[in-house]
Amino acid sequence: MNASFKAKPASSFDFRHILYSKQGARATVTLNRPQVFNCFNFAMLKEMSAAFEDAAYDDAVRVLILTGAGDKAFCTGADLSEQQQFFARPQDYWKWMGAFIEAHERLRNIGKPTIARLNGIVVGGGNEFNMSCDLAIACDDIYIRQVGAAHGSVAAGGATQWLPLIVGDRRAREILYLCEEIPAAKALDWGLLNEVVPRAQLDIAVDRMATKLENKLPDVTRYLKQQLNFWRDFSWGLTVGHARDWLAVHANSPETQEAIKAFNEKRKPDYAAVNRKLISDD
Repeated sequence: MNASFKAKPASSFDFRHILYSKQGARATVTLNRPQVFNCFNFAMLKEMSAAFEDAAYDDAVRVLILTGAGDKAFCTGADLSEQQQFFARPQDYWKWMGAFIEAHERLRNIGKPTIARLNGIVVGGGNEFNMSCDLAIACDDIYIRQVGAAHGSVAAGGATQWLPLIVGDRRAREILYLCEEIPAAKALDWGLLNEVVPRAQLDIAVDRMATKLENKLPDVTRYLKQQLNFWRDFSWGLTVGHARDWLAVHANSPETQEAIKAFNEKRKPDYAAVNRKLISDD
C-alpha cells in the first residue's frame, strides 16, 4: 500500500486535548478537557480533525465512537475563554471557524458509522458534534441544551441546519430560541437520541450498538452513510460558509462581547442593557 494512504498507530499521535485509541474494529476519540467540561478550543479541533482522518484511512476501523472524558460533560461547545481574544482580532475567528468546519466535515465524511457516547451534559457546539455522529446513546441523567441566543452566538455550525431535520421544525425552534435544558428522556422522545440507559449501562449499550455496526458490509455501509448524509450535507453546504463570515464579522459585536464577558464573570448577560442600547438614539 502507498504510505500516503496508510493509517498510523493511535499511539504515534502526540495529542494534548483528546485521547485517541483503536482496538479491533473500533476507534474512540475522547474529548479530554474535563476540567472545563470538555469544551473545545482551536487546538482540540485540529487534533479531532487529525484523528478523524486517520480513522477514515484505517481499513481495520469499522466504527468510531466520540465521547467526553469524565462523567460530567460530553462537550459544552466552544471555549469562551479562548473566544474572548476575538474581540480584538475578529479576523482570527474566521480561522477558528475554519478548523471547526473541517473537524465536522471529516467526522461526517469519515466513511464509517459513528456513535456519540453521551457521558454527560451536551451543550451548544457539543450538541452539534453529537448531531454530526450517526447515532447517539446517552446516560439517563444528562441533558442537551443549545445556548447561542442566550450567550452571544448563532448555532449555525450544525444546529440550525440539522435540528429541524432530526426533531422537526417547531421543536428545533423551541430548542434554539428558548435555550432550555432538554432532559435525556425528552431528547429520546423527540428523536435526538437513539437510546437512553442508566449510567452504569452506558458502555454496555455502546458496545452492543458498535458490535452490530461492525457486523455489516463496509463498502455498502459507507455508501449508505453517504446517501443518508444528503440533507445534512445540502443544508450545511449552502449555509456554513456564510455563517463563517457572518460570525467572524460579529465576533466583537456588543451583544457577543456582553454575553462572553458575562459567562466568564459567571453572571447572566444584561439583556435589558443590550436592548436599551439598541433602541437608544446615541
